[in-house]
Amino acid sequence: MLKKATLTEAKEAAYLALLLWPGHTLKEFIQEMTYLIAQPDATVFLVYHGNEAIGFAQCQQRYDYVEGTSSSPVGYLEGLYVKEPFRKQGFARSLVHACENWAKKKGCGEFASDCELDNEESLALHLKLGFSEANRIICFKKTL
Repeated sequence: MLKKATLTEAKEAAYLALLLWPGHTLKEFIQEMTYLIAQPDATVFLVYHGNEAIGFAQCQQRYDYVEGTSSSPVGYLEGLYVKEPFRKQGFARSLVHACENWAKKKGCGEFASDCELDNEESLALHLKLGFSEANRIICFKKTL
């Protein structure tokens, strides 16, 4: 079952986010998911197998320039994760499709995403889900 996350499901979404981005804490993600679920320009979808949350997608509207797009706002896939035993069964596709439909209803004419340059699995999934590569960049930083 796929559904839009409610505030009471923020913890389930946070557990999944922690599996995707392990450099954070569960407490941070519970706060972030609670915030995002409550925002009108962001949403979180969960997919369940029985009573277990096995995947999530977090998307939002971006109003700043999004690489390769020509409109604003743009629907943006911020995060997508499906637990390993449930991969390659269409759950990621369903989650992304839910995000795309949400973005369309919000008036977005384009939908975008990103992944790290060396994340071949994510690149392959994005291409399989109908995304086309817009650009490759290397970002720089320095401490002042």
